Amino acid sequence: MAQHNQLGKEGEQKAVAYLEEQGYQILETNWYYQKAEVDIIAIKDSILAAVEVKTRSSVDFGLPHEFVKPQKIKLLTQAIDAYVVRQNLDVSVRFDIISIYKKANEFIIEHLEDAFFHF
Repeated sequence: MAQHNQLGKEGEQKAVAYLEEQGYQILETNWYYQKAEVDIIAIKDSILAAVEVKTRSSVDFGLPHEFVKPQKIKLLTQAIDAYVVRQNLDVSVRFDIISIYKKANEFIIEHLEDAFFHF
């Protein structure tokens, strides 16, 4: 596995652990719908969170969340719409980004709730 793929998987594992520590129940990881992959689908307090995880080894070229592009946002919203319909859920939906990057020898985790409204 390429080093960047390994870093991405490690970031997703850290994001799952972080969300669980915050009281989220993880429903799905790496859920696919057509061309879209939702990294994490979690629920807390009747809010379904579709979470995109971005992990970088440094912030030399920008913060990880800055790499979520409009096409990815479009695919994620379509995928979550399909997920809610398939699961017949009656929940509010929120799109989050968990941004993870390495600083010195530790990982910094930033959770941006309702992240698509920050762009």
